[in-house]
Parts: sequence; C-alpha cells; structure tokens
Amino acid sequence: MARWEPNARGRLEQAAMDLFTEHGFERVTVAEIAARAGLTERTFYRHFSDKREVLFPDASPLYTGLTDAVAAAPDSATPMETVAAVLDATAAFFVDRHEFSRRRYAVIAANAELREREAVKLASLAAALAAGLRERGVAEPAASLAAEAGIAVFKVAHVQWVAADEPEDLAVLMRAALGELRTALNP
Repeated sequence: MARWEPNARGRLEQAAMDLFTEHGFERVTVAEIAARAGLTERTFYRHFSDKREVLFPDASPLYTGLTDAVAAAPDSATPMETVAAVLDATAAFFVDRHEFSRRRYAVIAANAELREREAVKLASLAAALAAGLRERGVAEPAASLAAEAGIAVFKVAHVQWVAADEPEDLAVLMRAALGELRTALNP
C-alpha cells in the first residue's frame, strides 16, 4: 500500500461507488472500500464518518449553493421566480456529475434506509429554501409551499436526468418540470 497518493477522498468515493454497485450497499464494509482504494481504514475515517457519508457528505455544496442562490435572486423576484433561480443554480452543481449521480441514485433506490435518508436531506433543503424565502419577506404558507414545490420539481427532473443515457442539461429539465407544474396549477 502506498504511503501517500493524491486524491484520497476521490479514490475512496470511487471505490465505494464501485463496490456499492457491484455488491449492494449493505454488503460492503469500510475495510473493503479502503482496500479497493489502496488506503487504510484510518484514512477512510479521516474523510467520512461512515460509509453512508460517501453518499451523503456532511458539508454539502448543494445546500450552500441553494442558500447563496436565494440570497442572490433579484429583490423584485416573486417566490416562484426565486425558486426558478435556485433551481438553475442547483443545476450548475450537477454539471459533469451525471455518471456519479446516476450510480448514487441506483444505490439509494435499492436501499430503504438510504431512501429515507435522502428524503430527510431533501426535506432539509426545502426547509432551507423556505427559510431563505421568509428572509426575503415571503409570508407563510407561501414560503413553504414555494420551497416544497421547488424541491418536487428538482426531484422529478433529477429522476429524468439520471435515467437518461444521454442526459439533457438538468436546468432545462427543471425548467420544463416547473412549466408542467404551472400548467397543472393553472389548467
């Protein structure tokens, strides 16, 4: 085993995803992930608290990007215009991440505990979005409704995106889903 090689975190993520795909999340141990990456378990634990954290990192750039996008939206934006701006910014996070996202989605979809954790993560994103809208002066329940609708749009578009062999731009899919929501609300 090499004493030091660059990108330990990336190698651990790749090894974990390969093993999760090959054997299923439940059957993979931290020791196997570390060995596949050519690293020690101790190195694994320097980067992740447990194997779930490979799929759900603690410091999510998605969360930060979402809150920054709410703050950056024009003052004149309606709640749903703000949500649309947030969705566009969120799509930027996923550029060049299609294959990883696709594999991550498959691993999560195959495990009830991980699906539950993903739902909690999305709920926390909706709560952050609602809080940002309230800070912009949007009253309840409009802030929560707009935030939940935005996360629903994200979920629908994300599933379409990961299912595609040759994916469209995620922002385009989210705009289309947002348009479908508007049509559903105003037939």
